[in-house]
Amino acid sequence: MNYSIQGDTLPVVIINLEAGESVKTEGGGMSWMTPNMKMETKGGGLGKMLSRAVSGESIFQNIYTAEGGPGMIACASSFPGSIRAFEISPGNSIVLQKSAFLASVGNVDLSIHFKKKLGAGLFGGEGFIMQKISGQGICFAEFDGHVVEYELQAGQQMVIDTGNLAGMTESCSMDIVTVKGLKNIAFGGEGLFNTVVTGPGHVYLQTMPASALASTIQPYIVTGN
Repeated sequence: MNYSIQGDTLPVVIINLEAGESVKTEGGGMSWMTPNMKMETKGGGLGKMLSRAVSGESIFQNIYTAEGGPGMIACASSFPGSIRAFEISPGNSIVLQKSAFLASVGNVDLSIHFKKKLGAGLFGGEGFIMQKISGQGICFAEFDGHVVEYELQAGQQMVIDTGNLAGMTESCSMDIVTVKGLKNIAFGGEGLFNTVVTGPGHVYLQTMPASALASTIQPYIVTGN
């Protein structure tokens, strides 16, 4: 298997497979492919289906297998942004924002990753529930806008607007904190909560969360009765 990520604003990952190799995608994740790619739709059991639904993914996943020779499949991003590839192995998992999973090759599993403080998390917005990608293989994830990366040392922290946290290595910990000061909450325009990520580990931040873009353009959308 080999792959290439092409495009800037609206990228696509093109995956070339040897005969018998497979790619797992979300429902509707395939953009184009060679005719010898056989599709099979699976749910993976009630527990995994519920886990994917809660974490923002499709209940069912599609598995594409190259039959009779080499095959190719392309998976395009659904939003202007970036596609990143992560090598997943035991002890080397990645935690991603909801709906970030695009495709994977190998034995890769998706599960729910919660913030530690459930009470705060219930009011913390889109960053409360995230995805944990584990197993053995390569995972392709899509992020919103440009991606900025930081390597945090042990105990080093980063305060992040909740929607801008795209992903982090499992070694990082995260929590929700309330913005301090009534004036800051009322007039600061930053909302009630921020996410604090603590190292050690790698953090991936995105510049244009889909939710933020939707809020920005909403006043300009004219609706008719």
